[in-house]
Amino acid sequence: MYSIDNLLHVLNVSGLNIMTLKIQFINALILICCLFTISVHAVDKIEVQALMPGMVVLLIDNERVTLKSNQAVKQGVKLISSTTQSAVLEINGEQKIFQMGSTVSTNFSQREVIREQIISDDYGMFRAHGSINGQSIKFLIDTGASSVSMSSKQARALGIEYRLNGLPIKTSTASGIANAWAINLDSVRLGTLVEKNVRGVVVDGDFPRQALLGMTFLNRMKVDKEGNKMTISKKQ
Repeated sequence: MYSIDNLLHVLNVSGLNIMTLKIQFINALILICCLFTISVHAVDKIEVQALMPGMVVLLIDNERVTLKSNQAVKQGVKLISSTTQSAVLEINGEQKIFQMGSTVSTNFSQREVIREQIISDDYGMFRAHGSINGQSIKFLIDTGASSVSMSSKQARALGIEYRLNGLPIKTSTASGIANAWAINLDSVRLGTLVEKNVRGVVVDGDFPRQALLGMTFLNRMKVDKEGNKMTISKKQ
């Protein structure tokens, strides 16, 4: 391998100051290294804030960006497709599925979802898409709810045989005491966080209006709330 001095002697450019060439050569190397670093670390973190068919809202390194399908690349990120449930993003030529609230570290040698982050809505509520027994549902995340809860109408839509497999109980609601069934849910998912065999409650009637992601799921997680952001991660 040649040193800088060897290279300059090999070039043997007459009439030029060797020291000047050395300084120019070193400056060129520094510039190349800086450009390479900027290219590799152009995107450090991506957060999915909103999902719509054919459009997503992302927070890329603390800058909010709206992307549409097949739009030109913005900050190294391109939207391939999206629904209200998930989006396929292309980052530096690699495609990956992202879900609502996902926060991703884009260390491209090892990219993976490390937690789920949910932004509160205009009413201060934390809502997020997930699934129960593999069926899609939108949750209201409620640390005050003792269990994952849903109305009997929601349970029927999810195909849950709560009368057949559940245990009849009484539960307290905003309207008073109601009939309910304690059930065992095969799986509950919030983004990339999945738990098996989660205790749930089905309440007779139309309450709650939205399925509650309560403490029978959240107790297995680490939950941090800061301002309008709630971060949920699996306990180590």
